[in-house]
Amino acid sequence: MEGRGGRGRGRGRGDGGGGGSGWRGRGRGRGWGQPTQPWRPSNPVQQPSSNPVGQPVQRWVPNPVQQPQPPTIAPATAAPVGQPVQLWVPNPVQQPQRPTFVPATAATVELPTSSHHDKEAGDKRIPMRRPDKGGTNAVRSVSLRVNHFPVKFKSNRLIMHYDVDIKPEAPPKGRAVKISKATLYMIREKLCVDHPSQFPTSKIAYDGEKNIFSAVELPTGKFKVEISGGEEMKVCSFIVTINLVKQLELQKLSDYLSGVLSFVPRDILQGMDVVMKENPARHMISSGRSFYQFKDSGKDELGYGIIASRGFQHSLKPTAQGLSLCLDYSVVPFFNPISVLEFLKEHVRGFSLREFKRYRSKVEATLKGLKVRVTHRNTGQKFIIAGLTSQDTQNLSFLAEDPERKVLSKKVMLVDYFYEKYGKDIVHKDIPCLDVGKNNRNNYVPMEFCTLVEGQRYTKEILDKDAAQGLKREQLPTPVVRESKICAMVQANDGPCGGGIIDSFGIDVNKNMTALAGRVIGPPELKLGDPSEGKVNKLTVDKDKCQWNLVGKLVVKGIPVDHWAVVDFTAYEQYNRLNTGQFISGFIRRCGKLGIQMRNPLFCETANMYAFREFPVLQELLDKVYKKARCQLQILVCVMARRDAGYGYLKWFSETRLGMVTQCCLSSPANKASDQYLANLALKLNAKLGGSNVELIERLPRFEGEGHVMFIGADVNHPGSQNTTSPSIAAVVATVNWPAANRYAARIRPQAHRMEKIQNFGAMCLELVEAYVQANKVKPEKIVVFRDGVSEGQFDMVLNEELLDLKRAIQGGNYCPTITLIVARKRHLTRLFPKVNDRSFNGNVPPGTVVDTTVVHLSEFDFYLCSHYGTLGTSKPTHYHVLHDEHRFSSDQIQKLIYNLCFTFARCTKPVSLVPPVYYADLAAYRGRLYYDAIVAEVGASAATSSSVASPSSSSAGAWLNDRLYRLHGALENMMFFI
Repeated sequence: MEGRGGRGRGRGRGDGGGGGSGWRGRGRGRGWGQPTQPWRPSNPVQQPSSNPVGQPVQRWVPNPVQQPQPPTIAPATAAPVGQPVQLWVPNPVQQPQRPTFVPATAATVELPTSSHHDKEAGDKRIPMRRPDKGGTNAVRSVSLRVNHFPVKFKSNRLIMHYDVDIKPEAPPKGRAVKISKATLYMIREKLCVDHPSQFPTSKIAYDGEKNIFSAVELPTGKFKVEISGGEEMKVCSFIVTINLVKQLELQKLSDYLSGVLSFVPRDILQGMDVVMKENPARHMISSGRSFYQFKDSGKDELGYGIIASRGFQHSLKPTAQGLSLCLDYSVVPFFNPISVLEFLKEHVRGFSLREFKRYRSKVEATLKGLKVRVTHRNTGQKFIIAGLTSQDTQNLSFLAEDPERKVLSKKVMLVDYFYEKYGKDIVHKDIPCLDVGKNNRNNYVPMEFCTLVEGQRYTKEILDKDAAQGLKREQLPTPVVRESKICAMVQANDGPCGGGIIDSFGIDVNKNMTALAGRVIGPPELKLGDPSEGKVNKLTVDKDKCQWNLVGKLVVKGIPVDHWAVVDFTAYEQYNRLNTGQFISGFIRRCGKLGIQMRNPLFCETANMYAFREFPVLQELLDKVYKKARCQLQILVCVMARRDAGYGYLKWFSETRLGMVTQCCLSSPANKASDQYLANLALKLNAKLGGSNVELIERLPRFEGEGHVMFIGADVNHPGSQNTTSPSIAAVVATVNWPAANRYAARIRPQAHRMEKIQNFGAMCLELVEAYVQANKVKPEKIVVFRDGVSEGQFDMVLNEELLDLKRAIQGGNYCPTITLIVARKRHLTRLFPKVNDRSFNGNVPPGTVVDTTVVHLSEFDFYLCSHYGTLGTSKPTHYHVLHDEHRFSSDQIQKLIYNLCFTFARCTKPVSLVPPVYYADLAAYRGRLYYDAIVAEVGASAATSSSVASPSSSSAGAWLNDRLYRLHGALENMMFFI
């Protein structure tokens, strides 16, 4: 019940990049995706660029008024503002060879330290270089295939980049016209049909918005294009204006991959990425950055009018082995493109045409906003459903106007109109029509003449339980199945390599996955509690799964629980009622076996699940319980009959207003009271109260000596993609003990909508350093920061803004701790597939598998680590990227440190897939999202942002919600309330 509950970020992070050299795209990463905001050259080609294509050694230092440069971190000579400066970056390291394995006790060597400065950008930091040729320590090697497909290209070729501007020939007065993406593709296609010799279809790639890339030179100027049908009511004329932006020389990409050029030519990668997406864009349904099939062979029925459609997402990545196509399998739910009436019968439980009025409100809520295609005419026009008509079809009429205005308008019944105009006899006359009008103009179409348009995503979070399980089965194929599906998609005619388009651009893709040697790091030695003081109870870890059990074991430090209580929200339920006595006695007994001494609860309060829907009732209940315990409760156990949105309010009120730790659980597993379930519940309870469940025996690599170390994790939780006003929630957590490094404190703050930069990062870290001092009476001398949720395009922000903010906040006087900064990313496309002899029981790579050659960055310090044992589907490794290092970590040391930390996660008996500081930061940020939802639900969106809190539309930055609404009660500030 208290799990992460979903990341809820809506961030759209991936391997794509953005912000390229003067063109528009869709991603936001550093390298080769497509940026989100439109861009047009103000004067394409006619005006010479200040940074011409042939001269990558020049960059312009921005004017501070337009884009302020951050203050310098270390002494250096900054370039004069507004003047071009000479670029210098060290040559990348040589491509690493297959590692030679040596014992894990190999001697430490002195290595280059820290990120280095970019002289051409005025002392800005750039990601550090790899300090060695990759790690060598391992218990064994594994033979892997990785879903990176090597890409070859002809370096002497050019790709022509054109800006395309499409506007209606006669736009309506007084309002801007937004042309749908589907219409833009139709216009491009019609342009090629009208002028086949000038615009050869096989040699053109279009990004669906503002950019065309061509293998041949295209004519420039204005072209008139007429299209009919589609989403328009009649023949429409558009003016297409084409201008040359630049010639992209593939030699520059070759120079970068060989180490001659220091910076990646993003414009070339972005252009090639559009070329790779052109063929699937013509044959498949695009959704976000992915493409999906709608052939019968590419979809599965989930029931309720929903299908699971199979597809892929891909990107181009420059790696140590050269350019690679990284492609991964993907499955998402869509509305089934069937007739509207058939969909309603499947989707709306109990729906009947005879009882339409009974289901009217639910039908309208379900259909509103969906796109339909009409079938009573051959045009196949598409419309968006605005709602239902207030009258039944048989009663609908309208005024028919004479186009030549020779006859007065007359009233026409809709039923008669469809019969006379289209020869269609409406069958279902006693139900409403769909209103598909727009701009305050009604347009009525009977439901029986409408079908749902393909490619409309369905929100998976609201899937029925059975449908959700069916989707999960499709989304989580075994590694063997996933590997075969990926290879099939690379070879498919409708895939990125089909259609002969990439051949026209001189691009060739090897259809075989990259083969390489990975390493498996051995698990650390762990300890549990021992009844004999002064002795270490060494824990035996399963050799294959790296898991352990707690049968007959004690936690390292169990916190005695003398003051606790239970609230039973199931007391008035017909089903799933808690067996209170059995649960309490079993829980106390299991805690005792783990070394957590627990007395009987002070009392057991009964309540109704209805309290979760009425926040004043829930607040009164919590207040009553708190006062009944004389404000001395260590923890309140809340048993619920089912999951409820009111859970968030319970957490917000108890953690920010009362200062009371709570532990929620469901009655169904609580009644079963399995030994494993009660043990997991006990582990969470002990961690929340400040106990220690498991610890490492040996100190972490590079920190074996004296001096305290603190680990920090940071993350930002963003609202869903459809939400345009809610704040983002930043969370920073940090360890408050050493050398165990397994107890954390957290700080949660709201910030501007969808802002990834943590606005108060330095201040939050300073509070956590002070918490560390409070617990240890000494400041940490070394700090390791793990940052989650940022794409490669945001590394500069993390290095030159957040890191600087941290240093400014905590450094002062004689205190100057050394800092290492690492980005941890789970949202990438890379997957590892072991060969037969190296597979675990379920076909995945074994825990501790590391890859730091071949498919990693050419010169920067990154690696993939799969630290967990995958039980469902295909394990996804975490991609770690060391941006800044003042501790001189070698590859072996940082990989071992992160892997060892993964064994210290408090609430389970196995290593987790993500380093705990980041995992906990994600949980804390999600808790902040629950706080926001609770605040809005309690007082309403308007009240939540009034008086002391600015409105979401307020122009004042950072005034979305008052910090005090998220401030933890002082009693909980340094406790692990969020796990």
